[in-house]
Amino acid sequence: MTSPTAASGGARRRLPTNVSLGSWELLWSHVHQVLVVNAGVAIGCLPLLAALAATHQPWRHPVPFTLLWLCVGPALAGAFGYLERAADDGADTAHAVELPRAYRRLFRRAAALWVPYALLAAVSGTDAVLLRHTAVGLAVCPALALVAVLSALSGVHAMALAAGEPQQRRLTPAGYLAAPYGLLRRGPLALTNLVLLLAAAALVDRSPLLGLATLPGCALYVVWRNVRAAHAGAGAGNGS
Repeated sequence: MTSPTAASGGARRRLPTNVSLGSWELLWSHVHQVLVVNAGVAIGCLPLLAALAATHQPWRHPVPFTLLWLCVGPALAGAFGYLERAADDGADTAHAVELPRAYRRLFRRAAALWVPYALLAAVSGTDAVLLRHTAVGLAVCPALALVAVLSALSGVHAMALAAGEPQQRRLTPAGYLAAPYGLLRRGPLALTNLVLLLAAAALVDRSPLLGLATLPGCALYVVWRNVRAAHAGAGAGNGS
């Protein structure tokens, strides 16, 4: 016969939906992280988002939009730094204030890493759009579009790597090549990240408010985990 104490203990351990309390706490911790990342990325990219809301043809204004595009890197680095802190300290101890702290801590390194990738992506993407109806467009546009996509993806990977690196390390030419090397070394993970980011961007474009509230954090969380896995594998391979 079950005692009242045991019955009450079982009630505390499990909610009426037959899901353990620990599972609910884990689920909420991930939802909390996603919401914090969404808010941080939206605030960090607010100038770019406002400009995109004002015009649907950014390629007609390449210089201002290229400058606004540069703010994306530090915002991503701050989000990835927040996820790193959550992984180090435990999901239930990553308070929202950790994201602006990560943003400030990583800003200089992230900006230095992001600028070359962002400029290459912006120039290649703009040229591909402007040349698509010209005589040489059929020949050069696919290559330019590929360079733009790979440059942007390398920049995102570089931000994830910067969030997990010791801040005392100096940037070297090899540091700029770490992200493209990771893309080539772990092609399936890179392709997964690309599909996730493109899908999130497409859905945000169709429904900006709902998309920004839900999708970026989910996609960036998976991207961050994939980059961590690829980086850990590379480290293990170098150590063997």
